[in-house]
Amino acid sequence: MSSEEFEKLHDIYRSLYDELKLMPERALGCHGEERKRLVRSFDERQGEAEEVLQGMEEELRAAPPTHRNAMSTKVRLYRRDLGKLQRDMKTAAPGFGSSSQLEGSHHGIYSSQNQQSTHLQSQRALLLQGTESLNNASQSIERSQRIANETEQIGTDIIEELGEQREQLDRTRNRLVNTGENLSKSRKVLRAMARRLVTNKLLLGVIILMELAILGAVVYLKFFRR
Repeated sequence: MSSEEFEKLHDIYRSLYDELKLMPERALGCHGEERKRLVRSFDERQGEAEEVLQGMEEELRAAPPTHRNAMSTKVRLYRRDLGKLQRDMKTAAPGFGSSSQLEGSHHGIYSSQNQQSTHLQSQRALLLQGTESLNNASQSIERSQRIANETEQIGTDIIEELGEQREQLDRTRNRLVNTGENLSKSRKVLRAMARRLVTNKLLLGVIILMELAILGAVVYLKFFRR
């Protein structure tokens, strides 16, 4: 059903009907004042059931079309069952109809009391529903708080991990800076070695030329100059 109020009235009616359906059989086994009290009680409960059915019909008119047929069928069945109980009660207690007329002045009081009872039952159901909604909201808040705490803890862990990674990056950068400085020194050393190598080659070339010149001079003086 789509209407929560309809469901509440349905539960109230079922409670009243379960009480009413036992009364015709009980009326067969009692007499006198006891039967009158039973008839009066049946009349009261019947009035309450009628008021509940009227409330269900009002909810039926405001219900969505997709649920209206099922709700209307249920109300018709309830009215049929209630009419059958009235006939059974008239059969079990022949004075049921006249007793209701004689006590017409009391019925207004009973109807008012029944209406108030139905209203209180409806209010009680609403209060229970409100309590349940409040409990659900509290549980939802607790779950949200727990998720928030877990999220905060995860955020803290991530920040700590990022801090560690930053330290690692700083150390890596420092090592790269040191490596760059070492490479600069190595390039300087290599350039100095290259200059010395070139210088040594030049000196070696000069020495070789000098030796060749000396050798040439010796050969010239020894073999060609006489």
